Amino acid sequence: MDPKRFVASEWGRAVSTGGSAAYHAFDPMPVPRELVLRPKTIMLLSEADAALGRLAGAGRLLPDPHLLVNAYITREAVASSRIEGTQASVTEVFDAAVTGTSARADVQEVSNYILALRHGLGRLEEGFPISLRLVREMHEILLTGVRGQERTPGEFRQTQNWISSPDNQPRTARFVPPTVDNMWRALDDWEKYLHDGDPKLPLLIRCALMHYQFETIHPFLDGNGRIGRLFIILYLVDRGRLPTPLLYISSYFDQRKEEYYDRLQFIRERGEIDEWLDFFLLGIAGQASDAVSRAEELADLREKYRLALQGGRSRAIEVADLLFANPIMTVREVQKRLGVSQPGATNLLRTLTAEGIVREVGEGPGTRHRWFADDVLRVLDP
Repeated sequence: MDPKRFVASEWGRAVSTGGSAAYHAFDPMPVPRELVLRPKTIMLLSEADAALGRLAGAGRLLPDPHLLVNAYITREAVASSRIEGTQASVTEVFDAAVTGTSARADVQEVSNYILALRHGLGRLEEGFPISLRLVREMHEILLTGVRGQERTPGEFRQTQNWISSPDNQPRTARFVPPTVDNMWRALDDWEKYLHDGDPKLPLLIRCALMHYQFETIHPFLDGNGRIGRLFIILYLVDRGRLPTPLLYISSYFDQRKEEYYDRLQFIRERGEIDEWLDFFLLGIAGQASDAVSRAEELADLREKYRLALQGGRSRAIEVADLLFANPIMTVREVQKRLGVSQPGATNLLRTLTAEGIVREVGEGPGTRHRWFADDVLRVLDP
């Protein structure tokens, strides 16, 4: 890491590790508790707040907001994992969720992301605080049984890591996170920042700073980016800004991956915090608006399905509602969700097939015999 590039002393400094194999690592300053926001940032903050408010109400477009939650969490998981090079589609993840099978390791990585986020949300519901302990718990779930499982899941690193080195050495890396000793100090400040009882900055600004600092600390040997993005959602839910986790911010970062990394790096090097805040707020506003639009499309589809099934069996309408949580369905899944017999589940799915709501794929008993709701998939996996 070239220390001459790091000139923004208010955000940290490049420090030499000393010794014959010396290299420089970044020692971050504590997360700022106060900032002067420029007028453009204040305007973008207002727009992002308004978009989040609309998204908070979008869950009411369907009778059970948790139907949307599963679908939207899946979108977030796919996009966040794709940033790290994992290639799996939303449809593949939905398929694996109901069949319980996938030959692709990438799909399992995305599934782990969903499990980690659900674990975090569950802990919040139990009253457990966002904390370093929760970070470790989620990280262990994220890396269990997948690529990176040998890199101490659930444990903060005890050795140095680095980012973007042509010869896999810290001296040539674009960025070297803090040494282990400095990492612990920074983590302690990060946790205190989360629970500041008298915050001086708006919530979304604090969220952007929290994410930047976690990415800078890089406390794990692997999985830092995914955990850092998970905590954007978790933080907004924990602070009551999102009643349900319907924001998939990683889609925005994925579409602008190079700029995303540059914006974080340019804070460390040049102190360009305004540019990062604007980038982050634009992402919140854009993805919140996108999520609302998709929720409206799904609500229209639900009404269309209900009209098509009107006068028929009410249980068929219940199956149609399940498609908004996962637009791929099996007989076994219907049995489990509705408590009906195998013949009953099969008949319900064939009722939906006759109305053009689902498309039957495969034959015979077992999980590979599935029904696809193509219209719902087109909304969730365009």
